[in-house]
Amino acid sequence: MELIPAIDLRAGRCVRLRQGDYNQETIFNDDPVEVALEWERQGATRIHLVDLDGARVGSVQNGEVIRKIVEAVDIPCQLGGGLRDTETVMHILDEVGIERAIIGTQALKQPDWFREIVNTAPERVALGLDAKNSMVATAGWLEVSQTSAIELAEQFAGLPIAAVIYTNIANDGMMQGIDESTMRDMANLADLGLPVIASGGVTTTKDIENLLALQQKHAGLVGAIIGRALYEGTIKLNEAIQLAQR
Repeated sequence: MELIPAIDLRAGRCVRLRQGDYNQETIFNDDPVEVALEWERQGATRIHLVDLDGARVGSVQNGEVIRKIVEAVDIPCQLGGGLRDTETVMHILDEVGIERAIIGTQALKQPDWFREIVNTAPERVALGLDAKNSMVATAGWLEVSQTSAIELAEQFAGLPIAAVIYTNIANDGMMQGIDESTMRDMANLADLGLPVIASGGVTTTKDIENLLALQQKHAGLVGAIIGRALYEGTIKLNEAIQLAQR
């Protein structure tokens, strides 16, 4: 299982939100490039970047620091937040050097366009499934739809999607672990034949052990993103990676 450290960007700084609430922000570092280099030193094989400003306004806002991170590290980066048209996605992939573009809002609002962009850039576009009570949330989690995460993912089964990144908003940044309903949702997604990455709620090594146990039954669960736990120190990345490798 690949463990992926998260760097959430707001106004050029490394921050974390609680439950996606922009009014509950903690600033962890003014230099996201140094943060990325530290995660690489600890053994990360990929870095998960989120443009929080971009998610909110619908276009990439932290482009300069994103480019600096990509240039500084020797491992691939994936990016979500504000990727809502073909031109932006292809620019991020081809010009900036992001390996995977993560698309959430537009996959729900324009499913035909999402299919088109996945086929244009096979294995380089990930589906970002952000859910509240299993229902898809969009626009930086400011809106909750009437479509379930499973229903949305089912529409895209069989496409060359790089990954499905599933986040339960209720867990994200709360340091309370991953609940059973979220584990069940991830198992169902993995059973669709899509590679699933867990996100939100990974708080201690116990959560990683639970995900590894789930992976034994549902091989489609291929990774987990770790955010606040790394910055609060409840998980040490290098030790977690060793655990996953064992």
